[in-house]
Amino acid sequence: MTEQLTGDDFNKLFRYFTTTAFRLEVQPAYDVTDERQSFDEFLAGEPRPATEFPFYAAWLDQIRSVTTQGRRVERVRVLSEPPTDYQRWEMWSGQYNTAAGERIRYMSRSRAENVGLPIEDDWWLFDSLRLALMRFSDRGEPLGGKIITDPTIVSQHVAWWNLAVRHSSPDADATRLAPESP
Repeated sequence: MTEQLTGDDFNKLFRYFTTTAFRLEVQPAYDVTDERQSFDEFLAGEPRPATEFPFYAAWLDQIRSVTTQGRRVERVRVLSEPPTDYQRWEMWSGQYNTAAGERIRYMSRSRAENVGLPIEDDWWLFDSLRLALMRFSDRGEPLGGKIITDPTIVSQHVAWWNLAVRHSSPDADATRLAPESP
């Protein structure tokens, strides 16, 4: 079964998952209006704590809320080689996500390709039951997506989730991102 993914649909899935929410993040950059000021300040060498931006503070509150309830939020970020400016900002700002309880891991694009991960689209997997497949333009603009509950498709994404975690590192250090054999 497939449904179109709206922002409200995603928020419902995120708020009401019971055990795990996992994201595979593969875009080199995201064009999200709410992030622009934080990203620009980072590039200028004058970053403020992410908690000072309302959109980010609200996200961190949500992460903190679900993780203090014992639910797990985890993501693997697939990085370009070298990481894009946006990915460098994500690595810097990820400290706030981690402090709120989210687990973030990193892997290089070449490693992701070598181990057989699909790296065209981002996705969230909720409770290993629902997949939110997201689409982005070449510039990183959100184009929507769909919610998938087909057990065969979902189980393939569960396998990719395990593969991504197994071949990634919580440290974005370039020496740990070097390609390896599957």
